[in-house]
Amino acid sequence: FDLTRLDDGYFRDPYAVYRELRDLSEPCRQPDGTHFVARYEDVSAILADHEKYGSDKIIDFKPKFGDSSLYEHHTTSLVFNDPPYHTRVRRLLTPFFTPRILRAVEPGLDAMIDGVLDRAEAAGELDLMKDFAIEIPLTLIGDLLGVPQAEREPLRHWANVILGALDPVQSDEQLAIANKAVDDFKDYLRELIVWKRGRLAEREESDVLSALLADHDTADGLTEIELMHNCIFLLNAGHDTTATLIANGLDLLFRFPDQMALLRADRKLMKPAIEEMLRYESPLQMGNRRAVTDVTVQGQDYPAGTFFHVGIGSANHDERVFPDPETFDIARRPNRHLAFGNGIHTCAGNSLSRMEATLAFTKLLDRFATIEQTGPTIRPPRSRFRIVSEMPVRVAA
Repeated sequence: FDLTRLDDGYFRDPYAVYRELRDLSEPCRQPDGTHFVARYEDVSAILADHEKYGSDKIIDFKPKFGDSSLYEHHTTSLVFNDPPYHTRVRRLLTPFFTPRILRAVEPGLDAMIDGVLDRAEAAGELDLMKDFAIEIPLTLIGDLLGVPQAEREPLRHWANVILGALDPVQSDEQLAIANKAVDDFKDYLRELIVWKRGRLAEREESDVLSALLADHDTADGLTEIELMHNCIFLLNAGHDTTATLIANGLDLLFRFPDQMALLRADRKLMKPAIEEMLRYESPLQMGNRRAVTDVTVQGQDYPAGTFFHVGIGSANHDERVFPDPETFDIARRPNRHLAFGNGIHTCAGNSLSRMEATLAFTKLLDRFATIEQTGPTIRPPRSRFRIVSEMPVRVAA
């Protein structure tokens, strides 16, 4: 098993590979000296322990990204940093993921989803990824950042290529496109910041960018570079994972029609259904950590500095924790999946993501009695994220 030489079989079904990795007596050593951790117990423990395992990527990203815009972005954004920087930035962002903010943004999402479904009903068809799943988080994050509606089209491309650069294997051309995306996004944010500075007194309660600008000159406020890169991070984190949760969930309902029928018959199953979607097809398949002290993983001792690939997708299929893990069961309880991580790096926007998914599935199933695929679910060959690019369907009320 080599993360830099994955084949089509892995991209179609990584879980068969993960099952073999969990049966090994120790984490799978990679040719570059790093290690892939596959079992739930170890993955959970590594994610939870920020004192023994660091998320900082200043050292790790330098060989891949060099002195590039991608390097500046990924080493400045919240997710790839440790305390005290992580603590300071997360404290500034946390107020925007509260129930109060959820209530403030929900009407806009409602209206957007209704509009998409109105057009789909008239046409009798849509692509559930391109026309539906992706539009929901783009609308939400666009609203949270206060990006005018007419200026949101580039956000999708920027997020795709910046996140894609995190995969283990990227060509020089792909990295160049991703670097340009960071530069273009920063240029756009600079203009948006100038525009918003003159309107801070009129800002909406849910406008993250304006609120961060208002705190810009305080002791804990973000510098302009920190501000821009954490806004880019918010778009990327909210865009890819939530859209993929929705698309993966729909794909699972098509693959397991008995579970689709159960959900249609009993909407009280919506909450556990979404948790099972997160477990079965986790949008984020793997994270990574570097040991900052000597550690023991799966009974093996490793020195400080050892780099671990943390198999979230594998952990969520671990038969030691989840009975019949290859069975998609929307009533599964308990369901202690790790799709949103663990410890201080648990996804801050997990409540937003769950709310978006609930709205998406509820409105889609309420509107259409018939939802049938007219083509296969298409997945790009990505290892870090389990994503969908196309899912065409026919619909009828």
